[in-house]
Amino acid sequence: MKENHPYFRRKTAEEILAEMEKEGRGKLKLYIGAAPGVGKSYRMLQDANELRKEGKDIVIGLIETHNRAETKKQIGVLETVPLLELNYKGKVFYEVNIPGILKRAPDIVIIDELAHSNIAGSKNRKRYMDVEEILAAGIDVYSAVNIQHLESVHDIVANITGVKVNERLPDLFINKANEIQLIDISPPELRKRLQDGKVYDSPKIKQSLQNFFTEENLYALRELALREVADDVDGKIEENNGHLYQGPIGLQEKILVCVQYSQTAEKLIRRGWRMANRLKAKLYVLHVTDSKEQDMPQWKQEKITAWRELALQFGAEFLLKNKRMQKPAHIIVEAANEHFITQILLGQSARTRWEEIKKGSIVNEIMRQTTNIDIHIVADSKPIRKDKSQ
Repeated sequence: MKENHPYFRRKTAEEILAEMEKEGRGKLKLYIGAAPGVGKSYRMLQDANELRKEGKDIVIGLIETHNRAETKKQIGVLETVPLLELNYKGKVFYEVNIPGILKRAPDIVIIDELAHSNIAGSKNRKRYMDVEEILAAGIDVYSAVNIQHLESVHDIVANITGVKVNERLPDLFINKANEIQLIDISPPELRKRLQDGKVYDSPKIKQSLQNFFTEENLYALRELALREVADDVDGKIEENNGHLYQGPIGLQEKILVCVQYSQTAEKLIRRGWRMANRLKAKLYVLHVTDSKEQDMPQWKQEKITAWRELALQFGAEFLLKNKRMQKPAHIIVEAANEHFITQILLGQSARTRWEEIKKGSIVNEIMRQTTNIDIHIVADSKPIRKDKSQ
């Protein structure tokens, strides 16, 4: 019955209560770019002016124009909540005025530079924490951030650009966004904007072009930004609407490799990694067992340890499932549904034709229970026998 299928299930009472709690929370819209100067703040202000014309009560909590004339012009007649003045070591600094915004209580507030670290003496250490307070009060927030500020890509960005980004924010906060909009321009166009003085002042232009803003760096950062937005779309569909679909959505490929005790197991994992690497897909390695790992013979434990290590080497998630009196095909289907798998790799079955008649074909069983999943059978590595008559 499709009503029992995980994609058609009814929401639990806990899920309904969680959704009711979310209704009182403000919505977060993020403008993400591959690098400074792509036009995030400009687009955010442009959208704000359009919303104001439509009757929305929208104000600026903080905007960073970086002295860009085009961005300054977009502020137009938008109301600005005065910033909070803080004295630190004899100097005056300005941060988001949370009490002022809460008192003003607009429909939407713009708060730029989400990854910013607040000056010592501020209520919160990071600006995203300021945003969290405002969202909790039921006010929508529009904010902007560059891809290099996400915690999870810190090491990747350092390897690409040679720059260690200090201002970072947790991916879990990004995952709370109700909407993510990618602001994208081509690397050659961004470099031209930089050369024309539309990103930084003259003293920084030459150095930026030769370091962070090389064409190779910008293409790599752009790829990171595109993938982050694609992952967010997949996640939102799976979390909020997955129960409405029969089978995986497939915006992002996810590959499941199923291994058993055979010479093909390591070959399967390597083949799965090559596919995942080519498709930029997430990789899972599954082994279905009929006993607990600690109760297995030593040779089986060693096999599983080797598979785990190989999966870790390839950045894959290793899944060990006990079949609990179920058929292996059912466990594979459960794992595929749980992780929204789009492709499954299996080794060539060792069952004889008579065993398949009695017990059924694993491949056929999986195909009957799934939709929109491609199944690949990897042949065993058997030596070719020569015909003795030749």
